[in-house]
Amino acid sequence: MQPPVKVSLPDLGLAPDLQNEFWLNTDQPLRLAELGGKVVLLDMWTFGCINCQRVIPYLRDWHERYRDQGLVVISNHYPEFAYEQDLGNLREALVRFDVPYTVAQDNDRATWSAYRTSYWPTLFLIDKRGHIRYNHI
Repeated sequence: MQPPVKVSLPDLGLAPDLQNEFWLNTDQPLRLAELGGKVVLLDMWTFGCINCQRVIPYLRDWHERYRDQGLVVISNHYPEFAYEQDLGNLREALVRFDVPYTVAQDNDRATWSAYRTSYWPTLFLIDKRGHIRYNHI
């Protein structure tokens, strides 16, 4: 086993908490305050976006590979089109794309806006203290 790689990332500030009411692939809503001590990878996506679809295999792999080491992958689904707002369509997409990690539906744009997101997909890496350390569009 290789020693862990230490990387210095800028502190981009405290991550806004997740505002979502509807959650899939979990028993209860996830809140960042309750995930203290874990690293969170937050994916802003919509299931109709081809670029978002192409990110899913990587997220699935990271979820499977690192969840036992404390990584929590959460996808925040903010729809671009009306058909993506339907919870049944989102559930079907999770099965079709084999999404095993937690997904939050964000039809009211609360979490999307709190993170000042403008593009699909956007990834945020949140450290164990709840601070954003990296984002990537």
